[in-house]
Amino acid sequence: MGLLFCVFFAACFFFTAPFVHCSRSLLQTPHPTAVLDVAGAIEKTRNVLSSTPIDQSLSASPSPSPTSFLSLQIYPRASVHKTSHPDYKSLTISRLERDSARFTSLATRLDLSVSGIPKSDLKPLGKGSEFGAEDLESPIVSGSSQGSGEYFSRVGIGKPQSQVYMVLDTGSDVNWVQCAPCADCYQQSDPIFEPSLSSSYSPLNCETQQCKYLDDSECRNDRTCVYEVSYGDGSYTVGDFVTETITLGSNSVNNVAIGCGHNNEGLFVGAGGLLGLGGGPLSFPSQLNATTFSYCLVDRDSDSASTLEFDSALPPNAITAPLLRNHQLDTFYYLGLTGISVGGELLPVPESAFQIDESGNGGIIIDSGTAVTRLQTDTYNALRDAFVKGTKNLPSADDVALFDTCYNLSSTSSVDVPTLSFHFPEGKVLPLPAKNYVIPVDSDGTFCFAFAPTSSTLSIIGNVQQQGTRVGFDLGNSRVGFVPDKC
Repeated sequence: MGLLFCVFFAACFFFTAPFVHCSRSLLQTPHPTAVLDVAGAIEKTRNVLSSTPIDQSLSASPSPSPTSFLSLQIYPRASVHKTSHPDYKSLTISRLERDSARFTSLATRLDLSVSGIPKSDLKPLGKGSEFGAEDLESPIVSGSSQGSGEYFSRVGIGKPQSQVYMVLDTGSDVNWVQCAPCADCYQQSDPIFEPSLSSSYSPLNCETQQCKYLDDSECRNDRTCVYEVSYGDGSYTVGDFVTETITLGSNSVNNVAIGCGHNNEGLFVGAGGLLGLGGGPLSFPSQLNATTFSYCLVDRDSDSASTLEFDSALPPNAITAPLLRNHQLDTFYYLGLTGISVGGELLPVPESAFQIDESGNGGIIIDSGTAVTRLQTDTYNALRDAFVKGTKNLPSADDVALFDTCYNLSSTSSVDVPTLSFHFPEGKVLPLPAKNYVIPVDSDGTFCFAFAPTSSTLSIIGNVQQQGTRVGFDLGNSRVGFVPDKC
């Protein structure tokens, strides 16, 4: 009976054109509704405002996968920095403002690539704009409490190593760290890296392949490679392109190409730099020659940690989808998404809404640095309308920032909401926990539907929707795997 259902489901899923739409009777999920723990979510919003950051050097590390040799812990920013916001709503507004800037930067980068405009034409704003592994694992921290959706890992730079927090970013390739002497550096929680104290610091020559891989570089004194990365939102880093030793946990990797930034400005407050996890040749996984990597993002308001792991195999129970690439831009990880369902019913949206076209526009990427999932406006409207239809019994509330569907849940401790699921080829389905798409925006019981529309052709699955799920990238086999509740 189960096999017959799967075959029938797949037939319905793939052969209904032009819209991916089947009747509710043919697409019953085991749980058409999900329970949202309202009281628990509100309690977390209060705790994140009053909690004291944990000394990560004293905290216990999550257990790495037994098949992974290299591992890093991942922390939410809330566990590293105490927020300065007076209340949770102001924290939420700040997060969303930063997240909008982040999304703009990714969409801008794609637009430049598709239009054939070199990134060298995108100059940084503000002062200081002149150019002057096999297996790894590390802990991951959520970067929420200073208004950012970023997650961090503790990374050692140089010999002897200097420990800094670095933003983890699947939407970037170039690794970089703030370096002394600083012409213009933002505030970070650790001392600025001092290259003169590292025996493994080595500037790259302009003729090296690493320098040639850069989108934007110059040659100083006809010899030294100088890099520049502009993120499209006014954020930038400029400095020497070098090789250094990078230490993750107890394991070190030598001769990693990394930017030593002397002029840096933007949305990186707290972290000492960025670890690029994108698909380009300069990204950290590429330099390791890693065949796989995976991360699990803990709740953004959490003080716990998870791990970033390299060369650990996807488990057999992973829900997998195609990992696609854009010929115009090799950084982004595109997902082979075929549909979205609400309460067990697929949205009447064509599969083309999630596909890359011949010019390189369109498609949906999975990104660790963007918080809120963005969908093209028509797709978002269909999703929101279906969700609103299934929540008619819930009292509504005013819009909050980019969220246009909000609820007043102050008088209840839990509610049932329609289950939201992502659908992939071969009939594979990833249902999301309710807390990953209905989130608190204050401590008074206002919750919002955590998706947003975009006029860009690019759609993004953000980290709010990924929380609590181990996301694995099988680079060798071009697959993305999802394992719920594996942080």
